Amino acid sequence: MIQNTMFSTQATQPLKMLESSKSSEATPSESLSKFGSYLEDAISQIADQEKASEEMSNKFMLGQVDVDQVMISSEKALLSLQLTSQVRNKVIEAYQEIMRTQV
Repeated sequence: MIQNTMFSTQATQPLKMLESSKSSEATPSESLSKFGSYLEDAISQIADQEKASEEMSNKFMLGQVDVDQVMISSEKALLSLQLTSQVRNKVIEAYQEIMRTQV
């Protein structure tokens, strides 16, 4: 089974919203920096998958790996990139919807 490791909890720490209610309230800038680092980690994982796919292609040309390994690696990278673009589209759509609401 193929697993998407783009948002795996092993590589990055998930945001803990309930933690701030127990201790002192997190400021918006702290929350923004945590979210920013979470996104940065996710994007770096996508870049790593792209590099791994390129390395597999190079190894295939040298005859070191099979074509199925290259295809799996490239499909993982492609799916991660597609997921990222769809998440981005949904975030932009939600932002535009918020801007259209009247107060």
